[in-house]
Amino acid sequence: MKRAVRRVLFGVTAVVLAGVAAFAALLGVDVYLHGRYQTSAGFNVWGYRGAPVGRKQPGEYRVVILGGSSAYGYGVTSEQAIPATLERLLRARAGTPRFTVVNLAYNNEGAYSFKPTLEDYDWLGYDLAVLYEGYNDLGDRANVQVFRHDSPVFRLTGYMPIFPIIFKEKAAAMVSGGDPGALYRQDRKTEFHAGLATKAGADVLNATANVAQSLEEELGRVAAEPLHKVAAGNGCAAPWTGYCASVRVATDYARSRDAQVLIVTQPYLDGEHSGDRHRAQQAALASFITMRFASDPDVRYVNLGPAVDLANPHLSFDHMHLRAEGNQIVATALVQPVLDLAAHRKTSS
Repeated sequence: MKRAVRRVLFGVTAVVLAGVAAFAALLGVDVYLHGRYQTSAGFNVWGYRGAPVGRKQPGEYRVVILGGSSAYGYGVTSEQAIPATLERLLRARAGTPRFTVVNLAYNNEGAYSFKPTLEDYDWLGYDLAVLYEGYNDLGDRANVQVFRHDSPVFRLTGYMPIFPIIFKEKAAAMVSGGDPGALYRQDRKTEFHAGLATKAGADVLNATANVAQSLEEELGRVAAEPLHKVAAGNGCAAPWTGYCASVRVATDYARSRDAQVLIVTQPYLDGEHSGDRHRAQQAALASFITMRFASDPDVRYVNLGPAVDLANPHLSFDHMHLRAEGNQIVATALVQPVLDLAAHRKTSS
């Protein structure tokens, strides 16, 4: 009997140790990929693009930028995206490194994602939230994507796994003639593609990615995600009711924690239908902001609609996403509004 018990204990211990070893191996791969791709096409271990910023320093003015792929910097490196460019310009203009700008955007995310993202990154201690999105809310259906919340690991720990995404992109590229974006066209989404070079077979990559996803599914039973539902509107008429409501909810949340808010209209789309629709959306937003937040000097609006000609191939490569030169124009236009808000925060504190 004792021998049988020992065998059972030995078996259980072996299974647990094997599971721990497998998890450690996957974690090691994930950390490596984070380090390799956080400044090119990916995100760091905490789920945002660029190097981790660390603990907020005394006297530091910390800015977070939220939005979709145009804020994330789809098609350019993290250093060429709007947030990193704005940080360099602010530091040069102010003559001090006390300005930090963190890129909390992600591809496909719309205004609904603003509030949960602000909640997720409360620990950054941000002073200013820049809300930079409208493109991803032009569709007929509400965009309730919150990319990071798809990961139970992130919801439980704040750590954002990356290797399942990279492995699946590479597998898609291998079976589509070298196009990792094929993974996302199946569901009409646009995501970053890393363009990894590897000799492993697509089936091996997918199988490895599926192991991590299955582990996350198990965790998901512990940390269930509430149903995503757009807040009720009370300012903009249809079809922009939900969009304006999401901007309001995020702004109210930021102000409740004493953070300032800068709401920005992106460069106007240039298509006949999409351009008119984008202008109408942003006109409704501007009117709503004036009505709702005019009395709050810590909430400001900047219209960068005319700032960049998206039909110019030197500034945009697809009539939406900006090249480094286009991001430079946007970031330059944001410098003075950010400096003004920073100065007001200093004098009012």
